[in-house]
Amino acid sequence: MSGNSVNQGEFGQRAMPPKPIIPKSASDALRPEAGTPPPQRSRAARSQLVVFLNFVVSAIVLAMIGGGLILYFGKLSFEGEGPSETASTFLLKPNTGFLDIAQQLERQGLISDARIFQVGVRMYGHDGDMKAGEYEIKPRASMHEIMEILRSGKSVMYSLTIPEGLTVEQAFQRIATHEALTGNMPATLPPEGSLIAETQRFTRGATRQQIVDKLLADQKKLVEAVWERRLNDLPLSSVDEFVTLASIVEKETGKGDERSRVAAVFINRLKKGMRLQSDPTIIYGIFGGKGKPSDRPIYQSDIQKLTPYNTYVIDGLPPTPIAVPGRASLEAVANPSRTNDLYFVADGTGGHVFAETLDEHNENVARYRAFEKKQAEEAAKAAASGGAAETTGGTKTDAAN
Repeated sequence: MSGNSVNQGEFGQRAMPPKPIIPKSASDALRPEAGTPPPQRSRAARSQLVVFLNFVVSAIVLAMIGGGLILYFGKLSFEGEGPSETASTFLLKPNTGFLDIAQQLERQGLISDARIFQVGVRMYGHDGDMKAGEYEIKPRASMHEIMEILRSGKSVMYSLTIPEGLTVEQAFQRIATHEALTGNMPATLPPEGSLIAETQRFTRGATRQQIVDKLLADQKKLVEAVWERRLNDLPLSSVDEFVTLASIVEKETGKGDERSRVAAVFINRLKKGMRLQSDPTIIYGIFGGKGKPSDRPIYQSDIQKLTPYNTYVIDGLPPTPIAVPGRASLEAVANPSRTNDLYFVADGTGGHVFAETLDEHNENVARYRAFEKKQAEEAAKAAASGGAAETTGGTKTDAAN
């Protein structure tokens, strides 16, 4: 090769001279260099993330669908007909927990699922609204209906009736044996005639003492109110005598339209100093507050039996009432009819006939005796022929002679 030829590399390539280094200007030296680019996520990694996100979204959707279905069918069960086929009562005692309420309802067969009931009531926000009491549950009542019943506070109401004409002892027997009442009876009987004759309404669990207290308070209020409206010329010196005479009127007649006339007879007799001669006072004097047995007649010897109550042998009024007088009898004594009647006797039809004189009264008694005799004969004939006698009234003897 010529000596002027350029040197070539080992592979026949010409060696390049080194690139000269150009110094940076001051502004270029201060400019930051480009950062290193982040590493690129691999395709496999991107696929795993997508799968996970899809799973999460799918799970949420399925959960929402499942929850919606649960709520839907739960609501159907909560609103639908219940399992009970007959009407029944449910007793919710005070301080019973909500879980216990649901379980008791399920045990009694009033709801199908205690858990659905709990969830349904809580969703309505009424889990703390249940009120103690006894409730009537109609057949096939839904859980929703039962919820509304238990939060209404409208408990089953019971009644206890004290009829006019009972004695206090007989009234106490009714109170003591009422199955919806609780507690003991008072240790002592209150005075005769001091209980009101009316119907008391109460919920299960009321105490017997509460009922007695109310009967006493109501009678006191009634007696005082009627006594204030009485006629001024009554031959009665106290409220006690007023109630005593009203109790006699109560026992003498059950017909409202003749109470004031019966009261007038006794008022007239008191004014004249005549004995009252009332059959019910004979009975109370013999049997007291227990009352006469239904099959025990009044004998002739009873009329002359000396007791503090027998108005055939004592003057004036007996020492206490002989029964519980009702409002009508109290009103009759406070404002009796304006008559001159001094006698009355049963008329055979459940009422009485009245008379001003003894002769007129004896005629009325004779007619009644004839009526009784005819009834007895008809009864005997019917018994002989195997039939039954037809009666047209009571067999009460004359009440005032």
